[in-house]
Amino acid sequence: MRATETLKKLFGPTQSLDGIDSSASVTIRYARPDDHRAVMDLAYLDSSYVPYGVVLVAEVDGRLWAALSLEDGHAVADPFRPSGELAFLLTERARQIARIAPRERNRRRTLTPSAA
Repeated sequence: MRATETLKKLFGPTQSLDGIDSSASVTIRYARPDDHRAVMDLAYLDSSYVPYGVVLVAEVDGRLWAALSLEDGHAVADPFRPSGELAFLLTERARQIARIAPRERNRRRTLTPSAA
């Protein structure tokens, strides 16, 4: 709920998930190669270009509603569904990944034996 409140403060009211079955499952995950067509369809619906590189997707009951490139932060979402908050969640998850990634790289470097 906190992310929604922050989003409302920054951008005003967001789309609600009214009309969505309360039992619908939402999954945030990395895009797989078989998601490419669905991501292309999202970009087309959003009148935008296809996110490239490593891409996160928001999936609701097995259908992609939003996607975000970790390379440049470009997001696309289905404008005919209440996908605005999902795009925001993808952005927040990308920030978490960006904070974790440098620490993981540093840890791997310290664990590798030095050449002596």
